[in-house]
Amino acid sequence: MTDRPVTRGNGLIDDVSKSIIEQLQQDGRRSYAAIGKAVGLSEAAVRQRVQRLTDAGVMQIVAVTDPLQLGFGRQAMVGIHTDGPVQPVADALAEMDEIIYVVMTAGGYDVLCEVVSASDEELLDLVARRMRAVPGVRSTETFMYLKLAKQTYSWGVR
Repeated sequence: MTDRPVTRGNGLIDDVSKSIIEQLQQDGRRSYAAIGKAVGLSEAAVRQRVQRLTDAGVMQIVAVTDPLQLGFGRQAMVGIHTDGPVQPVADALAEMDEIIYVVMTAGGYDVLCEVVSASDEELLDLVARRMRAVPGVRSTETFMYLKLAKQTYSWGVR
């Protein structure tokens, strides 16, 4: 079996690359040797494919943490209505460290942000003072997280 992916779409995703991604979605620390055994490639070929996939931005290998265990006592989603262009607002919000996820939407809000903070006071400061001060932010609505029911990063590959 070749260690080069078959050209499809962006040229990096063939069935073997998909299998490698699925292996890493199950366990991001799985060894290249174990992945190679599962997908029929050498350890070196797996390492090269993973490097190409990460360099191309197809995937990232990261440590997923529990914010509560790290001292972030509050998590929330903030819905934002904007005036004018949405992209500059999203870009400005994405620069704030406490905001861990920013997406422009076609629904009831122009932008949704997921935020983490150590306390209610920090969350209030973030939303009321800093987020609302971003040019183009018309209004915000905050949805406090009470209990996490599901979190997954393994949505498979197509």
